[in-house]
Amino acid sequence: MKRLLIVAHAPSPNTQKLLDAVLAGARSPEIDGVEVTAMTPFEAGPEAVRAAGAVILGTTENLGYMSGALKDFFDRTYYAVLEETQGLPYALWIRAGHDGTGTRRAVESIATGLRWKAVQEPLICRGPFDEDFVGQCEELGTLVAAGLEAGIF
Repeated sequence: MKRLLIVAHAPSPNTQKLLDAVLAGARSPEIDGVEVTAMTPFEAGPEAVRAAGAVILGTTENLGYMSGALKDFFDRTYYAVLEETQGLPYALWIRAGHDGTGTRRAVESIATGLRWKAVQEPLICRGPFDEDFVGQCEELGTLVAAGLEAGIF
């Protein structure tokens, strides 16, 4: 059984809707053979990352940067998984009140240092909350889980 780890900070009802959509997509009935685990950045640690076949990261944009919770996750796991998870497929979604570029740059910089492999462009949900974000997040979850199941990455 392949494992998809979702590490997301969802501090508001709207960001929780986005996380729920990613989970719904990843757990689509058409996808078999992928175990989906969702954790907050405070719950996730090196063991969860090592066990994952792919990771989806989710964060809010906070002052032009990733959430402190996601930064804490990276601070606690980076060196513990650095040598063991090179090439780990990952995807990213950002709930950005502004443009999300600083947040994207920060996460991509850390992922590059870990030598993780982005499997698609980051999904940046910009501006005021839009219900279209929900469908985009669901599609992200489905695509990553289906790619993991099919062995594409």
